Amino acid sequence: MHRKNLKEKLERYRPVDEREISAKAKMLDFLDSHEDCFERAPAIGHFCGSCWLENYDGTKFLLSLHGKYKNWVPLGGHADGDSDIMRVAMKEAHEESGLEHLEFVSDEIFDIGIYPFPERDGVPAHLHYSIEFLIRASDPNETIKISHESLDLKWFDKYPPDDMNASDAELEIIRQFLKWKKCKRP
Repeated sequence: MHRKNLKEKLERYRPVDEREISAKAKMLDFLDSHEDCFERAPAIGHFCGSCWLENYDGTKFLLSLHGKYKNWVPLGGHADGDSDIMRVAMKEAHEESGLEHLEFVSDEIFDIGIYPFPERDGVPAHLHYSIEFLIRASDPNETIKISHESLDLKWFDKYPPDDMNASDAELEIIRQFLKWKKCKRP
């Protein structure tokens, strides 16, 4: 059931650039051709659920300084067999932010990307087929808590921030930031 749900969401999704156009086609093919695409088992890669997490009033977004890869990224992780990618994205948002009160802004996909991960600790190089949703922190009094997966968590109001060289910024995060700015509510 959820495989069909993800396929329908991907088919409705409107890419904003060439990278997303390519990613959408590859994701639909991967979904159709790999029964185990939600498991870590396929040597070539697997689906992941991610989120662009905004604060309660939509003025900032949260990024994690990833513990293994040492770069700032949106929250997210492996599906580990769960084909409900929205549930995976929400689970990862809770686990990686420490926030309990979260809600989906929309049940439609916010962003997609296919990201290469190098060989590490005996795990071969592979691809993460990342499906990202827009999620909001709904309690203004709740504070973030760094998980074991992160070196740091930080709320940003622009990207790249002043303390980061623009050439160091990830193109995907810039695209996500620009999308987020366009969909901001009053």
